[in-house]
Amino acid sequence: MNCRNCGQTVELVLVDLGSAPPSNSLLTEADLGSNETWFPLRVLVCEACWLVQTEDVVDASVLFSADYAYFSGISSTWVEHCHRFADRSIKEFGLGSSSRVVEVASNDGTLLKCFHDQGIRSTGIEPTAGAAAIARKSGLETVEAFLTLESVDALVASGLEADLLVANNVLAHVPDIVGFATACRRLLADDGVSSFEFQYLGELISQTEFDTIYHEHFSYLSLTAAEAVLEAAGLTVFEVERLTTHGGSLRVYAQVAGGRGLPVARSVDLLRAEEAELGLRTSFFYSGFQSRVDLIRDQLRSFLIDARNEGRIVVGYGAAAKGNTLLNYAGVGPDLVRYVVDNNPAKQGHYLPGSHIPIVEEHRIAEDQPDFVLILPWNLRDEIKYRLESLGGWSGSMVTAIPKLIID
Repeated sequence: MNCRNCGQTVELVLVDLGSAPPSNSLLTEADLGSNETWFPLRVLVCEACWLVQTEDVVDASVLFSADYAYFSGISSTWVEHCHRFADRSIKEFGLGSSSRVVEVASNDGTLLKCFHDQGIRSTGIEPTAGAAAIARKSGLETVEAFLTLESVDALVASGLEADLLVANNVLAHVPDIVGFATACRRLLADDGVSSFEFQYLGELISQTEFDTIYHEHFSYLSLTAAEAVLEAAGLTVFEVERLTTHGGSLRVYAQVAGGRGLPVARSVDLLRAEEAELGLRTSFFYSGFQSRVDLIRDQLRSFLIDARNEGRIVVGYGAAAKGNTLLNYAGVGPDLVRYVVDNNPAKQGHYLPGSHIPIVEEHRIAEDQPDFVLILPWNLRDEIKYRLESLGGWSGSMVTAIPKLIID
């Protein structure tokens, strides 16, 4: 294949997870009798620009349908993250009533509302109908569309221009990554600022966070790769921040090349140097990942089989996309994990793709008193631990599988 950033031939394989159905394609009971479509899930590394990317591209209409069930506002951890970002941005970039914030992939408007409530004009661009409808109910101006080089013309013609353009956890979700970044540049005022958040490749590799690999994520980004993509789109990185979200993320700030003229922060030089020291621009950095992934798979499966053989009950917590990668690669079904609880009503009553594990309400844990709860969105472990402790009388153990099997 050719790199989706620089066009060079890509041959270095990071990991081959076989095949899986789209991780957010939840099933109804009626769907269980039909054949699911599974797609290859193989990830390669470009040794020219160091963009890590899926080999195959699943059509966006399959991944982001009208009933797409991920909503930002479900997680209190994420809501707090959004408030902190908004407060900082308003102060640092001098945003006020005459400013405009545009968020790409704005979901249910959780972040955008933080700006809106402080009197800043805010516009969301969100392709999934369910999330866009929730945002509109909150009084947020929302354009229901994918941002592409084709769709951006109409948006610009309508007068949409951002003083702050926010694209959280979406840069990795687009197959035409340079085209998307270019569309973001076209929406940005010449003296505006853009902010991109994405899971950090350095943490993904070092912590073996392979469950964050799924079809919605076409790219896995380092600062090295992100700078190459943004530079191709006419954007210059001037600051980078390390975040704890999603098991380790980067927030990259960029400006129009030759635009606002903000100085490049020391944080950028430091992370560039760190990536060079880690050997991120060498094939050695990516070696051994597959074997570590397989070890995690084998340890989890052995634990679940032993628990079943001992007559102990295991359930899951969090019908997250990352959990589906883990469960399907490990070949886990309802014979090993009885059900998964989730607090999102849009997911309850459905079944996980591939594994066909049912999704139920949280109170089932208090009622059934399972021996173990497998935390699938391990990045929200503290939040989930608090919720489990608040369930009356449950005295079982929590289990996480990544970066290693932990039972406590």
